[in-house]
Amino acid sequence: MTFSTAALFGFLLVLARVTGALAFVPFPGFARATATARIALCLGFTLALYPRWPAVDASRATPAALTGWLLAEAALGISIGLTAAMVLEAFTLAAQILGLQAGYGYASTIDPNTQADSGVLLVFAQLIAGMLFFALGFDREILRLFARSLEKIPAGAYVLGLPAAAEVIRLGGALFSAGLRLALPVVALLILVDVALALLGRLHAQLQLLSLAFPIKMLLTLAVWSWVALLFPRILSGLGGQAWGATRRILGI
Repeated sequence: MTFSTAALFGFLLVLARVTGALAFVPFPGFARATATARIALCLGFTLALYPRWPAVDASRATPAALTGWLLAEAALGISIGLTAAMVLEAFTLAAQILGLQAGYGYASTIDPNTQADSGVLLVFAQLIAGMLFFALGFDREILRLFARSLEKIPAGAYVLGLPAAAEVIRLGGALFSAGLRLALPVVALLILVDVALALLGRLHAQLQLLSLAFPIKMLLTLAVWSWVALLFPRILSGLGGQAWGATRRILGI
């Protein structure tokens, strides 16, 4: 079995693109995996794309040129990974806002993905979004985009530019506003609860309503959030469509 220098360069370029993307693609539990498992996934993914490896002219692959190609491929992979990660960050942002307003921020638990202390509502939103990531077929969409990207932009042909960064920034702004829209109905309800309790406290100074504020707000948040959870698949599908559209514009497909 022979492995030419041109094939080795093609393998390295595709590996740089795959590794840059998988560093940010929000696969549930991927951050907790061992380094060996993550390396094996990147290598297996790269080998699976063998029919799409570019034919690199070894005579042009000087150290400086190869370094520039690797950086460009890593930047393209990071752009693809960031667009996928931002989809789930909209749910994380909404859960973070609600956790602070409803009082869930006072109780923390271990986030299974990052092993850090996080709010209960935040961990719940991350787990739900991770399951929907696979249920809606986003993993297959990422594989499809990789194959299309190697067809449209062969490894070593991508040039860094501002349009890709502008697309990622524009998508980040859109998903940030989506996270706020997810949280605002519940936040508005919690504000009304605070106003009602404040008015009751002014009318009857003897009533100790502060002890009732936290349970009422927590129960209302759970009730409304459970109702909104029925819309999560539809909302996530819409956000995913925006993300894949931004990725296709970055790739020019």
